[in-house]
Amino acid sequence: MPAADLPDPQVVRQAINLYLKHAYSGEPPLAPKAVVNSLEAQQGDFYAAKVFVRTGDKLAVRLGNQFYPHMKLMLEPAPNGLTYLFRADTHDKHICPPPNHPDYAAFMELRGKNQKIGEAIEGAWEQAGITTFRKYLEQDLAKRRQQVQFEPESST
Repeated sequence: MPAADLPDPQVVRQAINLYLKHAYSGEPPLAPKAVVNSLEAQQGDFYAAKVFVRTGDKLAVRLGNQFYPHMKLMLEPAPNGLTYLFRADTHDKHICPPPNHPDYAAFMELRGKNQKIGEAIEGAWEQAGITTFRKYLEQDLAKRRQQVQFEPESST
Protein backbone atom coordinates (compact mmCIF):
# COMPACT_ATOMS: atom_id res chain seq x y z
CA MET A 1 0.00 0.00 0.00
CA PRO A 2 1.47 3.42 -0.93
CA ALA A 3 2.25 5.91 1.81
CA ALA A 4 -0.30 8.68 2.17
CA ASP A 5 0.68 12.19 1.20
CA LEU A 6 0.45 14.68 4.03
CA PRO A 7 -2.33 17.24 3.62
CA ASP A 8 -1.62 20.53 1.90
CA PRO A 9 -0.35 23.01 4.54
CA GLN A 10 -3.19 25.40 3.65
CA VAL A 11 -5.70 22.72 4.66
CA VAL A 12 -3.88 22.24 7.97
CA ARG A 13 -3.91 26.00 8.58
CA GLN A 14 -7.64 26.08 7.81
CA ALA A 15 -8.19 23.13 10.19
CA ILE A 16 -6.25 24.92 12.93
CA ASN A 17 -8.26 28.11 12.47
CA LEU A 18 -11.54 26.19 12.68
CA TYR A 19 -10.26 24.25 15.68
CA LEU A 20 -9.36 27.46 17.54
CA LYS A 21 -12.70 29.06 16.64
CA HIS A 22 -14.58 26.19 18.30
CA ALA A 23 -12.16 25.39 21.12
CA TYR A 24 -12.15 28.86 22.65
CA SER A 25 -14.83 31.44 23.29
CA GLY A 26 -13.08 34.53 22.06
CA GLU A 27 -9.36 34.98 21.56
CA PRO A 28 -7.26 31.86 22.21
CA PRO A 29 -4.51 32.06 24.85
CA LEU A 30 -0.82 32.52 24.12
CA ALA A 31 0.13 28.84 23.73
CA PRO A 32 -2.11 28.09 20.72
CA LYS A 33 -1.31 31.52 19.27
CA ALA A 34 2.38 30.61 19.49
CA VAL A 35 1.65 27.43 17.51
CA VAL A 36 -0.01 29.46 14.77
CA ASN A 37 2.83 32.00 14.75
CA SER A 38 5.41 29.21 14.57
CA LEU A 39 3.68 27.66 11.57
CA GLU A 40 3.39 31.03 9.83
CA ALA A 41 7.13 31.60 10.34
CA GLN A 42 8.11 28.08 9.23
CA GLN A 43 10.53 28.15 6.32
CA GLY A 44 10.91 25.14 4.07
CA ASP A 45 9.16 21.90 4.98
CA PHE A 46 5.93 22.83 6.76
CA TYR A 47 5.83 19.48 8.55
CA ALA A 48 9.34 19.95 9.96
CA ALA A 49 7.93 22.61 12.32
CA LYS A 50 8.61 21.82 15.97
CA VAL A 51 4.92 22.15 16.84
CA PHE A 52 4.25 18.78 15.16
CA VAL A 53 4.76 15.76 17.38
CA ARG A 54 5.24 12.60 15.34
CA THR A 55 4.35 9.11 16.44
CA GLY A 56 4.94 6.81 13.50
CA ASP A 57 2.74 8.11 10.67
CA LYS A 58 0.62 10.24 13.03
CA LEU A 59 1.17 13.92 13.67
CA ALA A 60 -0.23 15.92 16.58
CA VAL A 61 -0.42 19.61 17.38
CA ARG A 62 -1.35 20.55 20.94
CA LEU A 63 -3.86 23.41 20.78
CA GLY A 64 -5.92 22.79 23.92
CA ASN A 65 -9.36 24.24 24.51
CA GLN A 66 -10.91 26.72 26.91
CA PHE A 67 -11.22 24.06 29.62
CA TYR A 68 -8.34 21.68 28.98
CA PRO A 69 -4.86 22.53 27.64
CA HIS A 70 -3.98 19.03 26.40
CA MET A 71 -6.46 18.61 23.54
CA LYS A 72 -4.79 18.09 20.15
CA LEU A 73 -5.35 18.29 16.44
CA MET A 74 -4.35 14.90 15.04
CA LEU A 75 -3.41 13.92 11.50
CA GLU A 76 -3.68 10.17 10.98
CA PRO A 77 -3.40 8.00 7.88
CA ALA A 78 -6.74 6.74 6.62
CA PRO A 79 -7.28 2.97 6.79
CA ASN A 80 -6.76 2.78 3.01
CA GLY A 81 -3.35 4.46 3.43
CA LEU A 82 -4.07 6.93 0.64
CA THR A 83 -4.84 10.08 2.58
CA TYR A 84 -4.73 11.64 6.02
CA LEU A 85 -7.70 12.20 8.31
CA PHE A 86 -8.16 15.00 10.83
CA ARG A 87 -9.24 14.27 14.38
CA ALA A 88 -9.82 16.39 17.46
CA ASP A 89 -8.16 14.29 20.17
CA THR A 90 -9.67 15.21 23.52
CA HIS A 91 -6.72 13.45 25.17
CA ASP A 92 -8.79 12.58 28.23
CA LYS A 93 -9.73 8.96 27.57
CA HIS A 94 -6.48 7.43 28.81
CA ILE A 95 -7.09 8.34 32.44
CA CYS A 96 -10.09 8.48 34.74
CA PRO A 97 -10.36 8.61 38.51
CA PRO A 98 -12.40 5.81 40.08
CA PRO A 99 -16.11 6.59 40.59
CA ASN A 100 -15.64 6.92 44.37
CA HIS A 101 -12.87 9.53 43.94
CA PRO A 102 -13.78 13.11 45.03
CA ASP A 103 -12.72 14.46 41.59
CA TYR A 104 -14.69 11.92 39.55
CA ALA A 105 -17.76 14.13 38.92
CA ALA A 106 -15.62 17.14 37.92
CA PHE A 107 -13.50 14.97 35.63
CA MET A 108 -16.57 13.50 33.92
CA GLU A 109 -17.97 17.02 33.46
CA LEU A 110 -14.68 18.08 31.86
CA ARG A 111 -14.70 15.00 29.63
CA GLY A 112 -18.23 15.90 28.48
CA LYS A 113 -17.18 19.46 27.65
CA ASN A 114 -14.16 18.19 25.74
CA GLN A 115 -16.36 15.77 23.79
CA LYS A 116 -18.76 18.56 22.75
CA ILE A 117 -15.87 20.78 21.67
CA GLY A 118 -14.30 17.91 19.71
CA GLU A 119 -17.59 17.20 17.95
CA ALA A 120 -18.04 20.89 17.08
CA ILE A 121 -14.51 21.07 15.66
CA GLU A 122 -14.92 17.94 13.58
CA GLY A 123 -18.34 19.09 12.37
CA ALA A 124 -16.81 22.39 11.24
CA TRP A 125 -14.03 20.51 9.45
CA GLU A 126 -16.55 18.33 7.65
CA GLN A 127 -18.55 21.38 6.55
CA ALA A 128 -15.32 22.87 5.19
CA GLY A 129 -14.53 19.67 3.27
CA ILE A 130 -11.74 18.56 5.61
CA THR A 131 -11.92 14.79 5.98
CA THR A 132 -12.45 13.35 9.43
CA PHE A 133 -12.57 9.66 10.32
CA ARG A 134 -16.38 9.78 10.50
CA LYS A 135 -16.60 11.38 7.06
CA TYR A 136 -14.14 8.81 5.69
CA LEU A 137 -16.30 5.98 7.05
CA GLU A 138 -19.46 7.52 5.59
CA GLN A 139 -17.81 7.84 2.17
CA ASP A 140 -16.36 4.33 2.34
CA LEU A 141 -19.73 2.86 3.29
CA ALA A 142 -21.44 4.73 0.43
CA LYS A 143 -18.84 3.35 -2.04
CA ARG A 144 -19.35 -0.17 -0.75
CA ARG A 145 -23.13 0.12 -1.04
CA GLN A 146 -22.77 1.41 -4.58
CA GLN A 147 -20.44 -1.47 -5.49
CA VAL A 148 -22.88 -4.03 -4.09
CA GLN A 149 -25.75 -2.35 -5.91
CA PHE A 150 -23.98 -2.56 -9.27
CA GLU A 151 -22.30 -5.96 -8.96
CA PRO A 152 -23.90 -8.53 -11.23
CA GLU A 153 -25.60 -11.34 -9.39
CA SER A 154 -23.75 -14.59 -9.68
CA SER A 155 -25.66 -17.44 -11.23
CA THR A 156 -25.78 -20.65 -9.25
